[in-house]
Amino acid sequence: MEEVYEEITRAKMTLIFVNTRSQAEMTFQWLWEANEANLPIALHHGSLDVGQRRKVEAAMAAGKLKAVVCTSTLDLGIDWGDVDLVIHVGAPKGSSRLLQRIGRSNHRLDSPSEALLVPSNRFEVLECEAALQAAKENAQDTEYPAVLKLDVLAQHILGRACAGPFDADEFFAEVTRAWTYRNLTRADFDAAMDYVATGGYALRAYEKYAKLKRREDGLWRLTHPLIAQQYRLNMGTIVEAAMLKVRIASVKRRTGKRIVTGGRSLGELEEWFLSQLSIGDTFRFAGEVLRFEGLDEFGALATRTFDSDPMVPSYEGGKFPLSTYLAERVREILSSPAKWKTLPFQVQDWLAMQRQKSVIPRAHQMLVETFPRAEKHYLVCYPFAGRLAQQTLGMLLTRRLERWGAQPLGFSASEYALVIWTVRDVSLMISSGRLSLEKLFDEDMLGDDLEAWLAESNLMKRTFRNAAIIAGLIERRWPGKEKTGRQITVNSDLIYDVLRSHQPDHILLRAAWDDAADGLIDIHRLGDLLKRIKGQLLHRALDTVSPLAVPVLLEISRESIYGEAHDALLAEASGSLIDEAMGLV
Repeated sequence: MEEVYEEITRAKMTLIFVNTRSQAEMTFQWLWEANEANLPIALHHGSLDVGQRRKVEAAMAAGKLKAVVCTSTLDLGIDWGDVDLVIHVGAPKGSSRLLQRIGRSNHRLDSPSEALLVPSNRFEVLECEAALQAAKENAQDTEYPAVLKLDVLAQHILGRACAGPFDADEFFAEVTRAWTYRNLTRADFDAAMDYVATGGYALRAYEKYAKLKRREDGLWRLTHPLIAQQYRLNMGTIVEAAMLKVRIASVKRRTGKRIVTGGRSLGELEEWFLSQLSIGDTFRFAGEVLRFEGLDEFGALATRTFDSDPMVPSYEGGKFPLSTYLAERVREILSSPAKWKTLPFQVQDWLAMQRQKSVIPRAHQMLVETFPRAEKHYLVCYPFAGRLAQQTLGMLLTRRLERWGAQPLGFSASEYALVIWTVRDVSLMISSGRLSLEKLFDEDMLGDDLEAWLAESNLMKRTFRNAAIIAGLIERRWPGKEKTGRQITVNSDLIYDVLRSHQPDHILLRAAWDDAADGLIDIHRLGDLLKRIKGQLLHRALDTVSPLAVPVLLEISRESIYGEAHDALLAEASGSLIDEAMGLV
């Protein structure tokens, strides 16, 4: 941060981009600790009060600030001509995102944009190098556009009815002319029409869900003019990320039943993370290891546990995954020693050590390393599939390893790797034939294992809530009757249970599954990964930590070390791991 601060002093105005709000807060704090000259440095991210953000933007426009630490809130829509330097702390996760952020500096036709990249570990050096190469080639990695979103279709149908009566056949022809709905079947269109008109089979008995009526001439119209007003107040496809309070719960037994009640609040966590947990999973929050006890209408319930190793320690930054395109480039750089010469000497030495102590996988292979450490046994794999897909993979693999007797204790997923620690010696299980890696990573995990995990977690209920809001089933706003997040959650959970029981093929349940598959669990990318590595697994049983695994295990250390001795303990852990990897311990 001292070097970053020096660059700020030399530039006229600097934007310092990070990927998550927590990174923004930490970077801002570190810069203020280094700010001996008391330079005007500000903070800008989406969780700050709107008034505070506007003050920062006004100060930027007036040229009163020397630097701003920001997230994607300053990616687009703002043209700051006086910004002459962009510093990107952490890897960009995509070449298109990097170009967009670099473009904020010297935003003039006759001036080149300037930026510095500050990777936070050796894997991120590879990612930054891949992003720079892609930028030089003007190669973009824009994600494939969302297609056939049925909840959005339902909202559009209601919006069309608000404009006036319409013919269903003509409207279907119009919708399918849109590229993202070009493959929409008439059966799915009719199902969306039936949902908007009646609520569907399971809800048609309730008058409030009947929004369309067919006239004698065959045209469809609104059942009541108030529906158009409701639509205008609730339309849109952006649902705010929900935060849930985490409360310490008390557990009692009455008449043989386990009763969990909430107490003091520890703070708030993003709902997307909590919704993935099953009862009994442990995670770290507020400096403690907590056991997840479930969700109620007020938020998440948890109890303290004496287990020092949380099962799911990492949760921040999970919704900002490494792009598929950039991941491919990283694998190519990693597997091609001829391309290492452009890397910093520390990274070249790191990769050379890995080749000496273990192996460097080829671009089409996935390396799986197993080794003992600190009375535990570790399985580390390097999918390079992004944190979301690897978080899901970790959930599913731990279920399988539990079933096969490996006794997994937990896992941690980064953008590049997945590490699982167990009680049993995984290397011995593999060599003795009790555990087959090919079967462990088989595509069939996306069947029963995935269904069982989703049934135990609250993830589908949360994605259903978003789909229900977008499709107009649940209204957030009405003058004098705005619903709280808790009210929306309770309503959507009740409807979800009804539809699961009485109409499991309901269009909103399908929409919820599609949203979860594309976003929260990245199932399509995980499926592509499992296909790619079929027959291409490369296993190495090691005596100690490999050089490639050092940044991965340090991620676990960062999650579990808190307090004043954080830096000293982390440095000690880093030195110990590197010594192990070199075979000096």
